[in-house]
Order: sequence, then structure tokens, then C-alpha cells
Amino acid sequence: MLTPFSSPPGPEDGELYSGTSYNFLGSEPIISRNSSLSPLRTEYAIPWLNEPSFVHADVIRASPEGAEGGDDRVYFFFTEVSVEYEFVSKLMIPRVARVCKGGLRTLQKKWTTFLKARLLCSRPDGSLFFNVLRAVFVLRAPDLKEPVFYGVFTPQLNNVGLSAVCAYNLSTAEAVFSRGKYMQSATVEQSHTKWVRYSGPVPSPRPGACIDREARAANFSSSLSLPDKTLQFVKDHPLMDDSVTPTGNRPRLVKSGVNYTQIVVDRTQALDGTMYDVMFVSTDRGALHKAISLESDVHIIEETQLFQDLEPVQTLLLSSQKGRRFIYAGSNSGVVQAPVTFCGKHSTCEDCVLARDPYCAWSPAEPVPILPLFCRGLIQDMSGEVSACPDESKGSSRQHFLKHGGTAALKCSPKSNLARVVWRCQSGVLRAEGPKYSLVGGTLLIFNLSEGDSGVYRCLSEERVGNKTVSRVMAEHVLEVRTAPRAPGAFSSPATRTEGAGLPPDVSAGPVRGSFPRTPAGRLTTPSGPAPTSASCEPKVIIHTVPQVQSEKTLYLKSSNDRLLLSLLLLFFVLCLCLFSYNCYKGLLPGPCLRVRSALLLGKKQPASDFSDCEQSVKETLVEPGSFSQQNGGQPRPAPDTGYETEQDTTASRAPTDREDSQRIDELPVRDRPFDVKCELKFADSDADGD
Repeated sequence: MLTPFSSPPGPEDGELYSGTSYNFLGSEPIISRNSSLSPLRTEYAIPWLNEPSFVHADVIRASPEGAEGGDDRVYFFFTEVSVEYEFVSKLMIPRVARVCKGGLRTLQKKWTTFLKARLLCSRPDGSLFFNVLRAVFVLRAPDLKEPVFYGVFTPQLNNVGLSAVCAYNLSTAEAVFSRGKYMQSATVEQSHTKWVRYSGPVPSPRPGACIDREARAANFSSSLSLPDKTLQFVKDHPLMDDSVTPTGNRPRLVKSGVNYTQIVVDRTQALDGTMYDVMFVSTDRGALHKAISLESDVHIIEETQLFQDLEPVQTLLLSSQKGRRFIYAGSNSGVVQAPVTFCGKHSTCEDCVLARDPYCAWSPAEPVPILPLFCRGLIQDMSGEVSACPDESKGSSRQHFLKHGGTAALKCSPKSNLARVVWRCQSGVLRAEGPKYSLVGGTLLIFNLSEGDSGVYRCLSEERVGNKTVSRVMAEHVLEVRTAPRAPGAFSSPATRTEGAGLPPDVSAGPVRGSFPRTPAGRLTTPSGPAPTSASCEPKVIIHTVPQVQSEKTLYLKSSNDRLLLSLLLLFFVLCLCLFSYNCYKGLLPGPCLRVRSALLLGKKQPASDFSDCEQSVKETLVEPGSFSQQNGGQPRPAPDTGYETEQDTTASRAPTDREDSQRIDELPVRDRPFDVKCELKFADSDADGD
């Protein structure tokens, strides 16, 4: 990755400083300088650079009148794998590194002033650290004493899409490199290398320091004259123990639900003379956030969608041409130019003031927002106080005459996405509960109108500004519900015909110019005049949600619910009856149910078994003369009743003989003979006779 510094080199420079990889595999990261003189690069060592991801590089030119003596510095911003902390996985740490330009003050083509420190960006309570650096912008302005570094950070485990912007003063980073503690490597248990604070003596001149006036006073005019102890110390101790902390010890901006990619910052002056840093931060979905840091909090002025296909913004530049400032955003598909402000979208003085945009102000003579270029008579308040705006004594209200049972659509369009829409009827606040009211965006839908819904409806925009809430009347609607006379015997529909997505047109509606009271900041007033009709609407509650819009078929759906419930009950009864019949047929029910089953099946003739003849033959054989029972002198025992009524019992009333059984068995196919009955009976008879 090639990262040249953003400031153009001077006529005497012609040098390119880059953070890149030395080989084509990308396994040897270096910081190098290419110039007409001998090239210069960092050593390939883990304490110097450990898998870095370079983000930005910039040159900071020193003032000849300063204590540095005119020696420029080059700052590199990157994220690398930590060597001083241990984690279950590779822990990423944001870094800032500094090298001195030097010139001829080099030693064996190696850096002698390379030092790096950690960039700290976290919540004030330290509960969350943003340890992945995404982008850096260096802000320079004539009124600033020193440059300010703005960085975009994200957590390493960014599951929720959290981003932060931190700002650092150059003097804070210089203090860490000039007076901070060093770190050294230490072997623990003969296997692991730890980095701990170095508490030993520091050589003089200070390792990593640029050649300044103090060094020249000690007869060290270049790095060639530095002692070996200083050079070896900076080679073994490139990491600082102290961290570079942000201004205010907290982030300038923390935003959830977005992933910031790039940042540019512009410094502008408001009408009160205060200088503000306006941050333009791009997202990974092609949007641009315009934010400003106020005393109490950070205010996002607006969000602009730059790329409609939600492409991530790769580059972001700030340009000024002939007094006009533009933002240039680039993605993989193209480049977009956008102005730094859109003052023309503000239609009222209150909208312009509540936006808290330092680029915009309101002119009472000409009610259009203009740029505050040292103009007098303009209205601008960065705290959001709208009391300076002129009193709009006249307002427009829209009157609606609708039929009984119809649907009313009262429109209201809030100017700010930060505002909350609140509807009021007479002196009560409406909230959406039940099928009567619905709020879609800022439009209030009232279903099944009745005479009690007549009244004056006001749409208010409530916006939180600092510690107070500013309320403004955005729209006023006068609703009157009339009962249409019905002809005897004729059927008339109670609902008004709707258009499009179920929004009914007004029977006779038009803008009515009238006076309604203006609502000052943080205070609500009730109308002085009575409602158009004697009936007044009852206060109900409307929550600013976006439910699905109900059509005029609500009544039909209600009646259909009863029929659907009856159909389900009937289906359940049929299924239960089928299940009972199946269990009764299979004999899976208790005894009383089985007796009912037998009574039902009594008239049906049972199919004759294929082995009934054989079974009957066996029975007769066991009771014929000469059997065991006859030899013992007893009476022949009849065969037990099997419960089946055979054809022989009903017709011939006699038992078949052995000859008849044998003939029947011989006539059966071999495959239909489950037992070898003929053979077994023969041997059984023979044994009985022998006895």
C-alpha cells in the first residue's frame, strides 16, 4: 500500500515518503523515502512494524522560529498487531509513527529517528476501545496554532456497526515522543517476549529526537555525529509506553449503526464569531454525514445519500474554488461533487435556525437562507433558539367535509428527521390505540368517521435541542363530519370512496386562510376560537409508529372473522368424528364401544377361513371313537366352540369324517397347506390305535 503524505513537497524536496511492502508477497512492510539522494527505509523487524495496515501519511513542517530549528517531521498513521498486549487472537492497535526528514543526517541507509506510539480512542469510562484506524485527516487553518489530526475508528469486534471520530493535537503527539517513557522487550519464562516500561537511564542526546537547536548546541549537527549508544537504543526501543490521548479525553463523535470510511474537516466562522469544525464523514453505504461539535454534544446536521446503489465511499476530498467549497466523493463506480451546504432546503426561519448549520443564516428582508458572508441583519443561533425568528401571525389551515363512516387523511410533513410528529385535537394529545387511528409517516388516518371526530387537528413538530424541546405547528386541519340523508328503502354506503392507497379525497376541501396561534419554543397553546361544530373530538393517543394501512374493508373483515371461526369449529368436529370411526373399526376403543361395533357388524357374514376345514378335521379327530377319551370310558368331548358358525353346522348338522377331510386336503394346492395336517393326523391315529 503506497501512502504518500498529503502536503505537497517544496521545491527543494522532491522526496516521496511511503508506507508499503518491500516484496511482492507483502510480507515485509517498510517505511521508505525515495529521493535523489540515497534511498532510506526501516528495518524489517517485528518491534518496528508488525503486520501494519497503513492509512495515512503527512509531513509537518517546522517553523524556523521554533525550538525545533526548522527540521520537518513525517507522521505515519497505521494499525498493526500489538506486541505489548496479549489476547486470544491478534489484537489490533492504532499507531502514529514519527520520523525526521533529516537530509544527509542518516546512518547506513537506516532510520535513526523512528518512534511510534499508540493512538487512544475510547469512551470516557473506558468501557469500549476503538482500536482499528480507518481514516485520518489533518486540519490546518490560519487561526489554529497547530495542526489537528482527525481519525475515524471502529472496534475490532464490530458486531453492531459502531464508529467514532477522535481529534488529536500535534503538541500532544510531540510531547509523547519528546518526553515520554520507552518500552523494552523482556523474556518471560524463557519462551515469551513481553514489552514492559523501560526504567533505566536514557542516553543523551535523546534517542529518536530530531536534530534541533539544543542538539546543535551540543555539537551534534547531524545523525552521523550521534554516539553509538543513542543509535543502538533507538533501534532496540522504537515503541513508546505513553499513549497519544484525544482532545477532551473523549471522542468528538460516536455513532451506532454505521461504519465510517473517510473523513474531511472544514473550519468555518458563524455569525457570532465562533469558529466551528464541521466534519464530513462518509459511510460504507454511500452516505455522507455532516456533523458539528457543540459545547454539550455533537449534532449531525444532515445526511446526504451520494451513491444510490449504496456503494462504500473510498475517497473523500475537500476543495475550495473561488470562495465556494465542494466535497468530492469517490467510489468504485464514479465520483460525486456536492456543496458543503444545502441552505435552499430551509423554507422557514425556524427550520434554518434549528438546523444549526454554521454555513446558513436567515434574512428577514428576503426569506431565503443565504451564506453568512459578513452580512448584517441575518438570523442564526447555534444553540437552536428560535425566539429571534419573526412571529408568523398568519397561518394556513385546510378544511375537510367528509361523510359519516368515511376515512380522513390529514397530511403533515416534518422538515427534520430528528423531529417527532405529535397530533393534537383541541387540547388533547392523540395516540394510536386500536383500529380508529393510524399514523403513516406524518399523515394521520382516521377510520370510520363519526360526528364526534369533528374538530381542529394540529400537527406539531417536536425536536430536542440541548436541554429543551422546541415545538412548532406544521399543519392545521379543520374536520367536519356530516351525516348524509338516506332515501327510504335505498341502500347507501357509509364510507367515502378512496383513491390510490386507500386515502379518501375531501368532499369539499380547500386552503382556508385564517389565524391560529403560533407555538413558541417549549410551550403549547390551545386555539382561542371554538371548533367549527358543536361536537368536539375526544382525546386519544397517537404514537409515532408506521403500522400497516387499513382499507375500507375493515367492517367486511370483521364479519368474515365469525364465519371463519364457525368453519374451523365444523372442520374440527368432522375430524373428531372420523377419528372416532377409525378407532371403532380397528377395535381400539373400550368394551362398551366394541359391543356397539359388534352390533353394527352382526348382520355381516364373516369370510370363511382358508384353514377352517383343516381345523374342523383336527377337532373331529380328537373326539372320534378309539381316542383317549373313549378308551378311558368317558364320553366323547365335543370340540370347543370357536365362535364361528360354519356351513356344516347349519346345513348337514354333522361332523365330517376323516375320509372327507382327507379328500378336501388333497384337493388343496400345496402352497395353501399351512400344516401337513394329513400326515400328522395319520400318525396320531396310529398311535392312538396302538395304545
